[in-house]
Amino acid sequence: MKRIYIIIFIALLSSSLTYARENLRTLFKNNAAIIYTINIRNFAAIDSDSDGIINTDKKDTMGNFVLAKEKLKDLKDEGINTIYLLPITKTGKLKALGTLGSLYSLDSFSEIDPVLDYPNNDLSAEQEACAFIDEAHKLDMNVILDLPCCGSFDLSIKKPSLFALDKNKKTLTPADWTDVRIFKVLNDDKTLNKQTLLQFKSFIDLALLLNADGIRADVAAIKPKEFWVELINYTRSKNPDFLFLAEASPLWSNPAKSAVSHYCTIEELLSSGFDSYYGSWSDFETITTKQEFDNRILSNLRILNRYKDSSIISALATHDQRAPILKGFNYWNMVLWLSVTLPQNTYFLDGFSTGDDFIYPYENKKADKTYTDDEYYFVHSGLFDIFNPTAPIREKHPEFKKIYLKAIDFKQRNQDLITKGDFKLLKTNNNKVFAYSITTFDRELIVIGSLDDNKNQSAVVKSNYLNKDYLKLILSAKKHPKIDKNLINVELEPREIQVYLISLAKYRAM
Repeated sequence: MKRIYIIIFIALLSSSLTYARENLRTLFKNNAAIIYTINIRNFAAIDSDSDGIINTDKKDTMGNFVLAKEKLKDLKDEGINTIYLLPITKTGKLKALGTLGSLYSLDSFSEIDPVLDYPNNDLSAEQEACAFIDEAHKLDMNVILDLPCCGSFDLSIKKPSLFALDKNKKTLTPADWTDVRIFKVLNDDKTLNKQTLLQFKSFIDLALLLNADGIRADVAAIKPKEFWVELINYTRSKNPDFLFLAEASPLWSNPAKSAVSHYCTIEELLSSGFDSYYGSWSDFETITTKQEFDNRILSNLRILNRYKDSSIISALATHDQRAPILKGFNYWNMVLWLSVTLPQNTYFLDGFSTGDDFIYPYENKKADKTYTDDEYYFVHSGLFDIFNPTAPIREKHPEFKKIYLKAIDFKQRNQDLITKGDFKLLKTNNNKVFAYSITTFDRELIVIGSLDDNKNQSAVVKSNYLNKDYLKLILSAKKHPKIDKNLINVELEPREIQVYLISLAKYRAM
């Protein structure tokens, strides 16, 4: 057993309090967060035989906080200011999906997954996680932890009082998540189940102990408002600046409706204390008309206008969505520029910057080694692998990185425009083409895109100020637009996005 140096751990905790960073809640409110999502299990793992799977019997090394800490400077240099960690808690091993168990099959609220413990030192996984977060703070980056919504089958056996039961006294699975069981949040008399609430508070205690800056609440809406009020008040009494991000959207329906009748609206989540939510982009690849695109934006603006301190994240390509590159470069590029130009917090998933398609050579094949009762490398084809001990993200298209960095640099340099500018949906004469602008005194950002997957589209877009003399910078366009006074005539390839930055200084001076 490892020796745990409590003095060192306390020193790490104390040192992490001394570095000034921009308050994460304020960062989110200003749409200034640039979020990068990583899975510690594979981030900086060592795959000695390059087969895509980490097998410690073959001198491979599982991803861990010690190795991941060495890569934080690279993320900082790329303009990332917020690290979002996919779940780091212990995972279930029974009725499991994949050979390591789903990251969301929570088996302990207060313990870090032991597979994340670096084998070549005497520190615990908790100490290593604390050092990782401390290093992120030194680099002026915040860290968000993921809070799974359900418990593992294993946990339902160990602590049955935490779980909801059907009429046959059996635990319940939400939708097709066969490896997890739904927590009992409300008693029969509609009061909160204090045992479940205490367990969730123990996760908050872990997050605070590690000095994390916030949590992302997985499928937040399947727990009632009173539960979140209690948990958020508990958290904010200890750290008023702690951020709560809800994985929730106005468009989603209850994935656990057979077991959970209550389902929070976005308004209920925000009024309970959540700072941000996912918006309406989870099915972005299915949006095919300007009307649909505009309605998504307008529905979220109505919510944000009511809850002034709240925000959304540009969740256009998360670990629950197909890799954008599967729809081609133009679609990938559209996701990129929407992520940095919409007045939302920017979100990127590990692997996006170099176009990983998340098509794995080991996909659903029988495993050489397993840590669970599943003998196969279960994955969802085209989705980020959260089930197996995988190698670091592959750089399928390293040439994309330059474009990705250009987009992040644009957001950093024009944060005041995106945060404080006047956002407006622009008219087009083609319902397959969307357009919007953001305007300040001296600049206008114009974004135009085709929602057609197959055919070229042409459109005329009207801007309030545009004149060919004022065009400052074309950030993304296959073909230069034709400008006639305040009209833009564009020719767009399927799923092409065009982004222009206009200088208004000369116009204003006239």
